[in-house]
Amino acid sequence: MKLLLTSGGVTNPSIHAALLRMLGKPIEESHALVVPTAQWGHPMCGPGSVRGLVAAEPGFAHFTGLGWASLGVLELTALPSIGADRWVPWVRETDVLLVDGGDATYLSHWVRESGLADLLPSLADTVWVGVSAGSMVMTPRIGSLFVEWPSAPDDRTLGVVDFSIFPHLDAFPSNTLEAARRWAAELGAPAYAIDEQTAISVVDGVVEVVSEGRWVQL
Repeated sequence: MKLLLTSGGVTNPSIHAALLRMLGKPIEESHALVVPTAQWGHPMCGPGSVRGLVAAEPGFAHFTGLGWASLGVLELTALPSIGADRWVPWVRETDVLLVDGGDATYLSHWVRESGLADLLPSLADTVWVGVSAGSMVMTPRIGSLFVEWPSAPDDRTLGVVDFSIFPHLDAFPSNTLEAARRWAAELGAPAYAIDEQTAISVVDGVVEVVSEGRWVQL
């Protein structure tokens, strides 16, 4: 699987070019499934924000609104009740999974519970584009600062990559570089703080920061 781990989506030409390299074809010829699941685990999200995501409203122009050949919805909480024989072909046939933000521990729980985690290693050509928690879920830990789901046992996530991500650098008053440094000190492991104009590309184990903004390796 190819990973494009972003804070705010495909927000500039450099990130857009990285996505095209991963896809190997134009966006308008690529089929996408959007995963809204993380939103249900975060108190600031709900039906309205999920509607905007799925409907590719203007606020999601850098994500679901990029002009995909088709855009379907993959709700992970539904998958265990319908059986892998139905949903696994949907995932295998798509070019990209657009995994939205919310709570990364809730998303991690449902990636595992749904069976998607077991399928991911076999999806060599599929592109995972994460926004915020949709990116953080691929890391080993997100830090207690970002845990909003009351049922989360701890801050551990999928651990597909070996670094953690502090998203939305400078986008909110609380997301300062000083706060990121305190967060990273708690983790005691490799981490990046990235702003809305930055992404981290991971292809064949090679990690590359793609940015027209601000990022710091911690």
